[in-house]
Amino acid sequence: MYLYSSLLQRQAEKRPIRVGLIGAGKFGSMFLSQVPTTPALEVTRIADLDPARAATQCRGVGWAQERIEATRFVDDSADLIASDDVDVVVEATGDPAAGIKHALLCSEHGKHVVMVNVEADVLAGPYLAQKARQAGVVYSMAYGDQPALTMEMIDWARSCGFRVVAAGKGTKYLPIYHASTPDTVWSHYGLTAEQAAAAGMRSQMFNSFLDGTKSGIEMAAIANAADLQAASAGLMFPPCGAEDLAHVLRPRRKGGQLEFSGQVEVVSSLERDGRPVPRDLRWGVFCVFEAPNDYTADCFSQYGMNTDQSGRYSAMFKPFHLIGLELNISILSAALCGKATGSPITFNADVVSVAKRDLAAGEMLDGEGGYTVWGRLMPAANSIAANALPIGLANEVKLTCAIKRGEVVSLDDVEADRSQQSWQVRLSMLGTFTDN
Repeated sequence: MYLYSSLLQRQAEKRPIRVGLIGAGKFGSMFLSQVPTTPALEVTRIADLDPARAATQCRGVGWAQERIEATRFVDDSADLIASDDVDVVVEATGDPAAGIKHALLCSEHGKHVVMVNVEADVLAGPYLAQKARQAGVVYSMAYGDQPALTMEMIDWARSCGFRVVAAGKGTKYLPIYHASTPDTVWSHYGLTAEQAAAAGMRSQMFNSFLDGTKSGIEMAAIANAADLQAASAGLMFPPCGAEDLAHVLRPRRKGGQLEFSGQVEVVSSLERDGRPVPRDLRWGVFCVFEAPNDYTADCFSQYGMNTDQSGRYSAMFKPFHLIGLELNISILSAALCGKATGSPITFNADVVSVAKRDLAAGEMLDGEGGYTVWGRLMPAANSIAANALPIGLANEVKLTCAIKRGEVVSLDDVEADRSQQSWQVRLSMLGTFTDN
């Protein structure tokens, strides 16, 4: 894409790319730390629930006082999106309802949007991306986050003529983690609550990484952007290191563990007994692909590719991701090339709410990473057939009946204000991207 040379040209022309950031949390702060060393990139506005805290964050990541004084810190995100001094909006709130609102406002005001907010993308991304395309703007996954990095590998493989067999990421996983709550999360990370608080780590957010919810969300985003599929039973989290990807992530009929070819999956950095997996991909992403013919398979061998026993399956992987430190790639791709670093095109996969424990009628669900439910990946057709409650709508809604541990919560099991924008957009998305 030659982004850097284009940046230098914009710098010479004194035409910087102007960014508005919504949400100055950890991801946003990592992005902000890169701004002073990126030519022709300016953050003109930052919207946060606490503008003063956002300014302090900028100081903490190395911004000079002059840069801070030149930036507008506001609490009105709608005003940021409508402003004339913003070309690209970065949505980093992590709140599904807020993400939907902001993405639609970006389309209305002709602004590119980079959606760090994967929660909103999985709840209604295909609809939001369609609205952006109709408005002539870019709706993009956030490079640096694992879904966009995986999409880059998928695009590489398909553009080279390979068939993608599996794609996804690594994580630390054991089955008991599905029941983890904000009260138990830090012991699994080897931290005390005091250490986590001192580092500014929020227990509910980090619990969503541990209890399987974030993995399901990220794999649904990949499935919907790459037209891949979710397994009927959801994620398996097989223990697997980098050297074994091509062996483990083959279809079962070929000796692997996949339900079928063209599947998203997450591999665990732990064996089921807790032992570490050698050469694990806890922080990384991968793409498993198949040679289309014998000649290509021979080339795999000749050039030292890791393959399964047949020599037909191989894998590319990246052992790490740098989150907000890499976000510039999405911003520049949108502003300079009019291209997304991944964007939903279909509705193949969903993330549904599953009870962490026996829940009583009248209890309030507390959403992603909380005490009551975790998010399980499910084929979209199965989610629709089950009338399942998406994890993105499972916050501050009341149960109307008891739900057993491990059961999927239905839309009919909750009392909620369905006139809210997030509920209405979800319904519009289903009407547009399903046959129902």
